[in-house]
Amino acid sequence: MAASHAARQPQNDGYRTLSLSGHVGFGSLPDQLVKKSIKQGFCFNILCIGETGSGKSTLINSLFNTNFDDPVSTHFLPSVRLRAQTYELQESNVLLKLTIVNTVGFGDQINKEDSYQPIVDYIDAQFEAYLQEELKIKRSLFSYHDTRIHVCLYFISPTGHSLKTLDLLTMKSLDSKVNIIPIIGKADSISKTELQKFKNKIMSELVSNGVQIYQFPTDDETVSKINTIMNGHLPFAVVGSTEEVKLGNKMVRARQYPWGIVQVENENHCDFVKLREMLICTNMEDLREQTHARHYELYRRCRLEEMGFRDIGPENKPVRLPCSKSYADRKTVCHSYASVESLQEAYEAKRHEFYLELQRKEEEMRQQFVQRVKEKEAILKEAEQQVQTKFEHRMLMHQEVKLKLEKKKKVLEDEIAMFIEKKANAELLQSQASVSTPVVSLKRDKDRKKNQGFRLELLCFDVRDEETVNVHEQSEREREKLERERNSPRAFQK
Repeated sequence: MAASHAARQPQNDGYRTLSLSGHVGFGSLPDQLVKKSIKQGFCFNILCIGETGSGKSTLINSLFNTNFDDPVSTHFLPSVRLRAQTYELQESNVLLKLTIVNTVGFGDQINKEDSYQPIVDYIDAQFEAYLQEELKIKRSLFSYHDTRIHVCLYFISPTGHSLKTLDLLTMKSLDSKVNIIPIIGKADSISKTELQKFKNKIMSELVSNGVQIYQFPTDDETVSKINTIMNGHLPFAVVGSTEEVKLGNKMVRARQYPWGIVQVENENHCDFVKLREMLICTNMEDLREQTHARHYELYRRCRLEEMGFRDIGPENKPVRLPCSKSYADRKTVCHSYASVESLQEAYEAKRHEFYLELQRKEEEMRQQFVQRVKEKEAILKEAEQQVQTKFEHRMLMHQEVKLKLEKKKKVLEDEIAMFIEKKANAELLQSQASVSTPVVSLKRDKDRKKNQGFRLELLCFDVRDEETVNVHEQSEREREKLERERNSPRAFQK
């Protein structure tokens, strides 16, 4: 009676706890959920961020004991690209759809200022795709392939000094969007003493710069102890390898060097086992829940506020859904929490606001267009006036040149006429003189021949002085005689 009375007492939360007198059956709900989840399968999305060659692909292959055949990346890409590949894995009867997103070319550019921006855009794009599916009237979230990033494995180069500026900027930009687990890749390249100092340095820099990394949950009593211990080992220093080396009588995954062997699954050599235990075996579901309940809800709230939706109306009253009609009896079924404003009203108000804004911008664009048209018309008119002025000036120059050419043409025509007249007179004189010219020309030919004969005689008798004188005198006399005969009227008549 006392127990039943205590069970019937009202609780502070407004409900009572009652005991059952027999078997009901809802104790099998966990089993039903397990069967449903196994049938549906699980999805898990990992984002790997780190410089090229930091061991991202090798570690992922080591974590899942398989080879994902991730192509080798180059160091000479102009910008950061994200490459997502989805695989289906099965362990026992559990099906896992695993998506691995690799940042190709991260940290390889000279200007690393915006290297993290493509990563932020990718994460927001996955959130936006899920939100759009959620806001559909006819949703299919049950079969929707969830691509939201559940965990970010951030690979830190084992420099042994401190975090790079790019690492701090990237993690600071992502800590509100994804669960970040920092990892020191290729941890076998530094000594254990340096490694512990490096871990402490990294954690102090993250705290001082306000970077929120993922902390393993400690509210569950079954895993709180191990998670508390593992939170103290962050960041994990890991070594990955898919090669097996014979050690004693068994084969182990390890990296073999001239100075010894580094075993991947040996906790004294690296934190690979700790990472796999925390990431896959213990906290995979918590990472999925944190992604949905914390990071996605933050993105969803901001996006809905941008769209104009509020939980509280103008008068600080809760927003309610609009009344709907039941399809069974067509009766109006209103919600019990009546309010002044509904989601429909908020949507209509936002729509009206957008419409007014659109009209305002349209009016501004129309005015700008009219103003630009007027300015263009003024410019065209001014150009037209300039062209008209140039045309008139060219016409005047053309007329002046035309007058000059006409004057020159007239002068040339006068000269041509005078030349033709002179040519006609010359031809007339030439025709008159051609009648008397033959007789005179014949006598001139005879005289020319005689003169040539005389010259030969002079040359022949030049040897003797006396004879030369006689010949010369005789020739002179004959020449005079010929001149007289030529000038006499009788010779002219002949």
